[in-house]
Amino acid sequence: MESEEFNRENWGYPPFNRKSFQHVQSLFPTARLRRGAAPFARQPSDLKDLSQVTYLNSLGQEATVQKLLEDSYTDAFLVMKDGIIQTETYFNQMSADSFHLLNSVSKSFLGILVGILSEEGLFQPYELISSYIPEFENSAFCNTTLQHALDMSGAVKYHEDYADPNADFWIETAVVGWRPALVKENSQDTLFNYALSLKETEQEDGATFHYRTVFTNVLTMVIERATGQKVQHLLEEKIWQRLKPEQDAVIVVDGAGLPYLGAGMNACARDLARFGQMIVQSGQLNGEQIISKDWIDDLVAGNDEVRRLFAESDYGLTRPGAHYHNQFWGSAQGNQTLMCLGIHGQYIHMNLSNQTVIVKLSSQPESVNNEMFSEAFLAFDALSDQL
Repeated sequence: MESEEFNRENWGYPPFNRKSFQHVQSLFPTARLRRGAAPFARQPSDLKDLSQVTYLNSLGQEATVQKLLEDSYTDAFLVMKDGIIQTETYFNQMSADSFHLLNSVSKSFLGILVGILSEEGLFQPYELISSYIPEFENSAFCNTTLQHALDMSGAVKYHEDYADPNADFWIETAVVGWRPALVKENSQDTLFNYALSLKETEQEDGATFHYRTVFTNVLTMVIERATGQKVQHLLEEKIWQRLKPEQDAVIVVDGAGLPYLGAGMNACARDLARFGQMIVQSGQLNGEQIISKDWIDDLVAGNDEVRRLFAESDYGLTRPGAHYHNQFWGSAQGNQTLMCLGIHGQYIHMNLSNQTVIVKLSSQPESVNNEMFSEAFLAFDALSDQL
């Protein structure tokens, strides 16, 4: 059934998000990452029907990939092995050239950009955010390093319970127009002013892993201060055009033009697969080293500290041995899998040990459905193992 018409007030809620997630650029101001004039790198395909691949679901029962796709509001599903597309299917009126909102998958693009720029010597992850943005010396970020922000272990008090309509996460999205009902007379008008207004801390810097989107947005600000360039231009030059993508991408921006990389990027499935392929090939794509193998190896391995912080968090119970590092979700040691994840069911699954990339874009009604997340993880692992 086709969803009802969406607008700026209802777009983020079901059933309107079934359509709106493919048309975010018609609702909000965006910055464009241009693909450039170079011909795109064609992804070879050897298409197979993978819908009947089975896996053991969270209840220990046999389930099929087809059932997963049907039950989880899938809009796009693409599987690639050794750089060859194995399956590519679209639902809900989406097509190969449709943009789709990525939500927090956006963060991983920022993480890779930080890696590239730090390797170029423009800043170092263990330096203080306030050394680049002196205005933050009297904020909750005063003693937070770039690495704390990259690993979501900084001190700021910030509530990211998506089920709470008044959570700090949603208040911050109101700055870019996503929740008009939360805009008050004294609301901040830019992401920078919003971050600057945060004075309270909830922990010591580096003490606990607590996922908070504001860190990604603050890192975006650090990049602009450190380089004197717009983040969208750096993303375009350093990452997007070097992927030789088929399409442009767009990112929602605030009133000052700062890209909302916490959740606001939009792209097509094939180009996300190219990004994933670059990761599984240790930072290399189209014969070009986009980011160093060392940075990718560090993403995969994590370290004792990020594994400990993750294990002590609420996530540690559901994903034992995993970690969060440099804006990516890492798996247990020995399982060379990285994930980019976004609310409402956005995924890039990258298995370096068997060179598999899986992209799934969705418009689930709930921001977080733990059962759907668990099912997807199990299905992706089974597909990677069986291909």
